[in-house]
Amino acid sequence: MTENISRAVIVTGAGSGIGREIARTFAAEGSNVVVADKEKANGEETVNLIKAAGGNSLFIETDVRQESDIKRVVQETVKYFGKIDVLINNAGVSAFKPLFDLSAMEWDDIIASNLRSVFLASREAARVMKPGSSIVNISSTRAFMSEPDSEAYAASKGGIFALTHALAASLSEKRIRVNSISPGWIQNTDYENLKEEDHTQHWSGRVGKPSDIARACQYLCVEGNDFVNGENIVIDGGMTRKMIYD
Repeated sequence: MTENISRAVIVTGAGSGIGREIARTFAAEGSNVVVADKEKANGEETVNLIKAAGGNSLFIETDVRQESDIKRVVQETVKYFGKIDVLINNAGVSAFKPLFDLSAMEWDDIIASNLRSVFLASREAARVMKPGSSIVNISSTRAFMSEPDSEAYAASKGGIFALTHALAASLSEKRIRVNSISPGWIQNTDYENLKEEDHTQHWSGRVGKPSDIARACQYLCVEGNDFVNGENIVIDGGMTRKMIYD
């Protein structure tokens, strides 16, 4: 996909994993990519990888829990690239803790990292985005199914699912479309060490890779795909549709 090759793209949590792959994928198609991450070393590594491949990227140290940091990312992106065409809200933490040990402070931190940040970043970016721009929020299949000790994470990802269609409604007059992606099992490292049964339990016959999510982000951000709006795409090899009995 090479449409709008000079787009300005912000990817939060782009210092590693899915976020890094998303950032590299948009840069490879010619976009100017802002890597927003709270880990300086990781963020700068992503930028170096992009530049080594011939892309253009800028690192901005960002704690998405802080409203001031998010506002600064938006301001700096406009300063350097003149606009914001795409926002990928990917940053988050996947902390799991037994229900009766989970403190209110820990709950609040996960909600702030995973959900509040999506609201803040979307609000601030949408102030300057032009018609045809796109926001993609990374949710999770845990918004729809659960296992023990995942209350805060599940709530945050379920909130992203709901926030996505609410934002799509609110931003429709500005012609800014908002969608979300719910990844299943995405293996960021040591893919070759997975067991055969890890792969075969999926209808697709394999565990997911960060590139699966990056390609979906590309699809949602192509201007000609503007009839996809307020939608959530589950990318999990069929696992949430699989009927499983013990």
